[in-house]
Amino acid sequence: MTGPLSGLRGWLSGRTSAQLSVAVAVLAALALSGSVVITGQAVRADQRQKAALVALADYAAMVDKLGVQAYLGADQVTEADAAYFSAWLTAFQSGPIQEDRTLEEVCRTGRGGAGVRFIRAPSGKPAGLAALEDAKTRRLNSLGDDVYVAGLPAGTLCPRRDVEVVVVKRQAGALEIIVGRVVDRSGEAWGRAVLIVGLSGLLILISGLTAAVFARHRLSLALGEVSASLDRAAMGDFSRRPPVDDIAPELRPLSVRVNATLDRLEELLGWLRDSSDQLAHDFRTPLARATARLERLEEADTPEERARLARLAGDDLRHLTRAMNETLALRDGSAWVFERVQLDELVTATAELYEPLADTKGVRLVVEVEPASVLGVRTLLQRALTNLVDNAVKFSPEGGVVTLRANPTATGVEVSIADQGPGMDPARARGAVENAAEEDPAPNGIESHGMGLPFVRAVVRRHGGVLTIDDAVPGAIVTARFSR
Repeated sequence: MTGPLSGLRGWLSGRTSAQLSVAVAVLAALALSGSVVITGQAVRADQRQKAALVALADYAAMVDKLGVQAYLGADQVTEADAAYFSAWLTAFQSGPIQEDRTLEEVCRTGRGGAGVRFIRAPSGKPAGLAALEDAKTRRLNSLGDDVYVAGLPAGTLCPRRDVEVVVVKRQAGALEIIVGRVVDRSGEAWGRAVLIVGLSGLLILISGLTAAVFARHRLSLALGEVSASLDRAAMGDFSRRPPVDDIAPELRPLSVRVNATLDRLEELLGWLRDSSDQLAHDFRTPLARATARLERLEEADTPEERARLARLAGDDLRHLTRAMNETLALRDGSAWVFERVQLDELVTATAELYEPLADTKGVRLVVEVEPASVLGVRTLLQRALTNLVDNAVKFSPEGGVVTLRANPTATGVEVSIADQGPGMDPARARGAVENAAEEDPAPNGIESHGMGLPFVRAVVRRHGGVLTIDDAVPGAIVTARFSR
């Protein structure tokens, strides 16, 4: 069975839904036609059985009427007995036992029910319908060993109509007796039924073809939507998505997967864009400072000044190297391993890291944390938190306070960094999360929380969170909220 089943699966896999619809419609029409044929055969068998039962009853009645004459031996039957049998059979045909229908009615309407009989004695002429003796017969084993069905062509029993007769052939003494009944034709009702079934099969076939055409058209439209979305995505436009509900049902899983893939691609491209902004931020400032210090190194008047500028330029280059190494580390697979990260511990460690820098600027770091964890990438979360704290310390005035908080909420976990710097105007606060801000503080002294924010936003979004910036009056507060 493996071979045929494999072949069937291969054939089905190579067919379109429209072709399968047509195939199903054709099979349904064939099945309906087959049922008509099988039902017709069952009805015909039932009609033959009824005719056989009546013929057996006729035979019993004939033998009973003949009495002792039916059991005469071959040496006892005379010419006179043969003449008697002929006259008796003629009388029996129109006697008390009457057929359901006359032979004339059967020949005229094509319906069955008329009886036919034949008797042959050892001597004398046979009596009855002689064609019964020579007709080609087929034994009906299900009805008895001596029950046969015979076909009588037109002109034999009816002038212009073929008839089918079920006959009983038996020996009664020296007599050969054949008794039969004409079988009913299917009739007008059966003909109407066959016509209705045939029209139904045709209707099923037409419906299948119509459904196939409609399915093909709908499928083509749905595939066109998917293709158009992919074509736009190939050009960098992710604004269009193939519909999920108003689409061919068989393409719904594909549309869902395509939309998920496009969402993922859009997220990765956003991550690439934000990472590029972060790299530009991380590399541009140290390079600019190192370049300026190296230029001033040539103009320095004292060895002490030259040593100081060389040391500062070296620090800038080392910072640049460290940023590049961190970027390469983020590229490695180990940096993308999700694990349970304790944000309260991460916030505390970051505060300890920046405490020396804050002390030199006269800024006080306050840590307010509660046990809070999130499933994420430790290195990414640490880098994002470092960016926010670095920015807050850098723009806090002397004597200012930077507050680091981490605590669970009703819907998840929240981490916030609040400073007392110049803050951000409302217009810049609304756009800072979605767009990179300027590298340097604004001319009016407003702090630039846009520095590194594209990278931070990408990290937060990668962990299913949301980044917001609010006015702390004074200063600003940046909050990352992660859902459970």
